[in-house]
Amino acid sequence: MTRALRVTAWILAAVVLLAVVFLVYANTVMQGTRSAALQVWRDDRVSVRDVGDAVLMTPTGRADGKGIVFIPGAKVDPYAYLATFRQVVASGTTVVITKPTLNLAFFDTRPLATFEAHAPEVTTWAVGGHSLGGVRACQLAKDADGLLLLGSYCADDISRSYIQVLSVAGSRDGLSTPAKVAAARHLLPSTATMVEVEGSNHAEFGAYGDQPGDRTATISPAEARAEISAAVERWVAALPPGTDLR
Repeated sequence: MTRALRVTAWILAAVVLLAVVFLVYANTVMQGTRSAALQVWRDDRVSVRDVGDAVLMTPTGRADGKGIVFIPGAKVDPYAYLATFRQVVASGTTVVITKPTLNLAFFDTRPLATFEAHAPEVTTWAVGGHSLGGVRACQLAKDADGLLLLGSYCADDISRSYIQVLSVAGSRDGLSTPAKVAAARHLLPSTATMVEVEGSNHAEFGAYGDQPGDRTATISPAEARAEISAAVERWVAALPPGTDLR
């Protein structure tokens, strides 16, 4: 084998190895807590259905005509957010939790319409996300009627938008820290609603156990979930069905 062929072979081998390592990394997700998910599956007020590219949560009772396309955090199981939206859905709002390409929101180029199609009865759509998913949601906000950030913040400037924004942060969040959320506040409209859950950390926006780099929460997941749900329900109630706020 000539020197050139040996070099080429080594380069190809290195590329293949890197690709394999990345795929293993991307597909090693933080699994949703089984007990928390089971509580939602057993709740007769909420219907949960896997629709292939997303997990669809719909109310079994009265629906309010509103929906949220929600993007998970990096490498977090979509089912980890069932418990987060249990009460929101039970109150009448549809939630579509996406399954990002390679479990990383930035690799997912599909438009909101792809996920909105799973609930054609919804007339008002918001987009939201947790952590990296929230950063991606900001990029899609121009196509939505509302923006929901859970433990996240925008990298894009949407401050001149008329979109209704809710940002919920945790005082013990070790990743999307309160300082980082505050530093990016100017990128949101002046009308954005900012909520901080005292004692909650980054992982309590879902139900998937501890996360590296996070701080220890000083309130229980149930307490955090109740406060997050209440904030989201108030925000959703302010989104008028059928009105284009884009």
